[in-house]
Amino acid sequence: MKRILIPAGGAILATGLLAAGLAGTATAASDVASDPMAKSAADAKAIADFWSATNNAALKAAKESNVWDSGDVAKLQSKGGYSADSKPGSSVPIGQEKKTSAKVQNVNMPKTIGKVFFVNSKGEKKWCSATSVQSKYRNLVATAGHCVYDTATNSDVMSKWVFVPGYYQGKTPFGIYVGKQAFTHYDFDVYEDYDRDYAFVTVYNGIQLGGGTAKKVSKADFEKYQGIKDAKDVEISRDEFRKCKLDPTSIEACWAKRGSDAEATGPDFPGAEVTKVEVTQAKYKAARVGKGNGFKFGEPVTEIVTDAQAAAYKKAAESNADKYPGTVVQDARGNWTITHYYVQQWYKPGTATKFYKTEFFIIEGAAKDVGRLGDVVGGQGVSWNQPTGKYVRAFGYPAAPHPDGHKNYTGITPKWCYGKTSKKVVGSAAKKIEEHVALKCAMTEGADGGPWLLNYSNSKRLGYVNGVTSTFNDQDGNKRVDYISSPYFDGETAAVYKSAANVWSGKII
Repeated sequence: MKRILIPAGGAILATGLLAAGLAGTATAASDVASDPMAKSAADAKAIADFWSATNNAALKAAKESNVWDSGDVAKLQSKGGYSADSKPGSSVPIGQEKKTSAKVQNVNMPKTIGKVFFVNSKGEKKWCSATSVQSKYRNLVATAGHCVYDTATNSDVMSKWVFVPGYYQGKTPFGIYVGKQAFTHYDFDVYEDYDRDYAFVTVYNGIQLGGGTAKKVSKADFEKYQGIKDAKDVEISRDEFRKCKLDPTSIEACWAKRGSDAEATGPDFPGAEVTKVEVTQAKYKAARVGKGNGFKFGEPVTEIVTDAQAAAYKKAAESNADKYPGTVVQDARGNWTITHYYVQQWYKPGTATKFYKTEFFIIEGAAKDVGRLGDVVGGQGVSWNQPTGKYVRAFGYPAAPHPDGHKNYTGITPKWCYGKTSKKVVGSAAKKIEEHVALKCAMTEGADGGPWLLNYSNSKRLGYVNGVTSTFNDQDGNKRVDYISSPYFDGETAAVYKSAANVWSGKII
């Protein structure tokens, strides 16, 4: 167990922490840092839409995490080492509450593993490895802390964070699971201490996106519906238009498009008809409510758009602001919206006038709830304060080249390493690493965040997460990764895990 001590003015606090550590009475509450991710089901839905749009284009475009560079791949040092701070403990895997005696010699890949995808502070789409783990609500993912917290921005959580178990070349066989709440050790969240480079993330129920059937509904039902929906303008006759009940204080269901021979007039002119004119937010706010030229035409209309659509709209507005007066906004989670504002313009209809009604549709079956993560793919157990020198299997999706440029892996399929853990630690002062354990393994970046499984059962594809890949190391100096390392899972790790394992998340749809 390690404590980061505060110098000078923090001497009294540091002494107290040190005393607590020596006495083995570190309080769990002070170790846990928790941060929100997708705060609502609507936010989560928008994030899932971002990754799945255009046949999962964003998932396919993501690259492996690049926290480590060739200068970080160094030789392990044997000095220091972990220290257990309490008795060994564990939680059993989902589906392995009952013991089995079956034995299989070949290595079957865990169904629980997959990739976490996120957007970092640079706007880059990235991924790491991860696994589902046991929790009260079967909704928990374990990975590396640097795959959840962006160390480039003082450890803010990554944007648009999702877990895709079994991911393969753009396919999401078990659904997309959007992160709701992230848990890590206080020392990683605040000090970026890589001895605590682990995180546990609660996720919403998984969803599958794509396809669906359009169902025509009323305007009121359309506005209430929270799923995927669409509205289409359909040309109608003058008689059909006149049957519509126009209410300029709400979003119009029927409206007219004036022709070239139409003359502007006021709303009191016999037979006068109204159209909508898009204006800036400032003009809309200044407009009055009621019936008249320049008066508000319904409520503002906000649409969720992709990054590319937002960029195209902003570029068009630079050259023609009158034609593109909508407000383009990116929220704290990185989601883009365009809000449109309309005012009324009344006119005498001409022969070229056309009439329209807006038909409203909801898309049923386009978004399907696939259930809780643990119910779908199971979940590994978690263990802590275990002795080193035990055999583990480390799984992950390595993709990056070795420091010498040689590229052994593609990141398409998961790989594994097997061996005994070592007490060797990485003496990186910059990353404050003093208590890592190591495993002989040549997997490269992309495998970071992947689980180290103790007592792995090939028949059930389950074991106990006893570490996550954090660093990549070159022990023999040939510019090839030959060891990986993980934070030592101790009682403080257990405190973070247990805090996350008892938090409910819920459904997106």
